[in-house]
Amino acid sequence: MSEDLWTPHALSKAEFPVPEEGEEEAGSVTLIIPTFNEAGNIGELLSRLADSLPAHLPCEVLFVDDSTDDTPAVIEKAALDLPFPVSVLHRERAVGGLGGAVVEGVERADTDWIVVMDADLQHPPHLVPELVGEGERTGADLVVASRYIPGGSRAGLAGSYRIAVSRGATWLTKGLFPRALRGISDPMSGFFAMRRAAVTADALKPLGYKILLELAVRCRPAEVAEVPFVFQDRYCGESKSSAREGMRFLAHLATLRSATPLARMIGFGLIGLSGFVPNLLALWLLTHAGMHYLPAEIAANQAGVLWNFALIETLLFRDRRRHRHWADRIGRFAVLANADLLLRIPLIALFVGRFGMEVLSATALALVATFVLRFAATEALVYLPRKARTRAQTHARTRRTARTTRS
Repeated sequence: MSEDLWTPHALSKAEFPVPEEGEEEAGSVTLIIPTFNEAGNIGELLSRLADSLPAHLPCEVLFVDDSTDDTPAVIEKAALDLPFPVSVLHRERAVGGLGGAVVEGVERADTDWIVVMDADLQHPPHLVPELVGEGERTGADLVVASRYIPGGSRAGLAGSYRIAVSRGATWLTKGLFPRALRGISDPMSGFFAMRRAAVTADALKPLGYKILLELAVRCRPAEVAEVPFVFQDRYCGESKSSAREGMRFLAHLATLRSATPLARMIGFGLIGLSGFVPNLLALWLLTHAGMHYLPAEIAANQAGVLWNFALIETLLFRDRRRHRHWADRIGRFAVLANADLLLRIPLIALFVGRFGMEVLSATALALVATFVLRFAATEALVYLPRKARTRAQTHARTRRTARTTRS
């Protein structure tokens, strides 16, 4: 076991050439490259970067590696003779996927600019200085390499299926976040530059590989610029895209969209509306089987409870599930949902007995009437975060555990 789960291994300490007289000093850059089994691409990638990065651009390359192959060793060998420093952070647990890897890199970057790109050479290395230069020229906080502006192309996407998925995902994200993504034609791009001062790493909670979307929505850069790029063919290896990543992307969208209390309340209401189906279906079955409507209400409510809990867990409070054990969460949720009956059943009895309403319509009206109370109680008593450890405390505890294990 290593001393620290995240220890970077410095590989090269080359000095940057001094700019020529009259040449403006560029902002310093950390190039963050997340990798997962990319050994076949490393040599070519670093070679092209060496050819592309101008001598006056103070740049360091940081690989954040989740590989199970020899990618870290290949990086070490390829970095020996480069004119810029290269380091690698090897993660034993790929927390947050590619997005989590980028956040780990951002936390360690202390340069003016951060550039994020893939290791498979579908993002052309020669555009790195152009992205930073566009930011310096325009004063933008975020510069996106876009396939969807004049001069750009998605040519490297293999097959009509991947093209359709990419385009559909772009339309979906821009429809869900019209203000946050204003000025970004390609929110699915994984190739971009951002001022370090505009990134609040603690606010980032990535899930999967669409880190640009996470940055744009949570950090809200004030000024955005774009540079066209042609999406290249993969140099070596296979794409990491999968149906599982697609589901993580949809879950990430739901998490981002429900980040504010108002959005969560709306989502809670929509989920509650969908819960009418199992609730009322169970009620119909039980009453038609001869059960009195009041005990049938109690029994049918459990179907709606389970349905709502599953969707709320997945879509609204995914990033808060770690604060309590799942059994604790479902227990609290069930208690609140059934305690709600103490208010709802008298209302239903009132609507049925006093106003002559049908049982089903009375139940629906009572569910709506108690909605706000149920939402507030659920957020406060089921998903309220406990006092979280800081990252520094967590890292310190990890290092202490590692030293104890070795001794």
